[in-house]
Amino acid sequence: MDTEKPTTNTAAAAAGASSQDPLLDSPLRGPTLSTSTSSFEALAHAHDPNLSRLATKMFRKTEDYITHELNAPLEDYKLLEEMNKATIEKYKDMRQIAENLNGSTNELSLKFQQLAPLMQQIDEISDTVDKLEAAAYKLDAYSIALENRVKCVLQRKSTPAAAAQT
Repeated sequence: MDTEKPTTNTAAAAAGASSQDPLLDSPLRGPTLSTSTSSFEALAHAHDPNLSRLATKMFRKTEDYITHELNAPLEDYKLLEEMNKATIEKYKDMRQIAENLNGSTNELSLKFQQLAPLMQQIDEISDTVDKLEAAAYKLDAYSIALENRVKCVLQRKSTPAAAAQT
């Protein structure tokens, strides 16, 4: 049975495996390639099974925790992406509505320009009608005054004739 002899950093350095970073050296096995500095060594000779079980449980829970911590922002980004897609659709709808409104406004403007001369003619006719109405009121007033004069004259003529008959 081959037993491994634990080497220390100084023994590994003396053996020619010089390590520049002491964090990369395992306390029981010397230099390693990983950056792990865990004091838990699965193959150590005198390891406690309870410690091994607890360490495994801790690593699983740490993995779950880190997985959930990394998935939370991912879910946030997915939600943000969906919100952006909905916003894009809303802006497309609003753009379509704006284009339709612009077309309708242009049509109404063109129709108004076509009707502008006719509306000016209507305004001129309305002014002429107002003048004719004023002239008609003056003519009516004049005709009433003239009628009253004629009645007065006719009464004067008939009054001396009535006085002569008596």
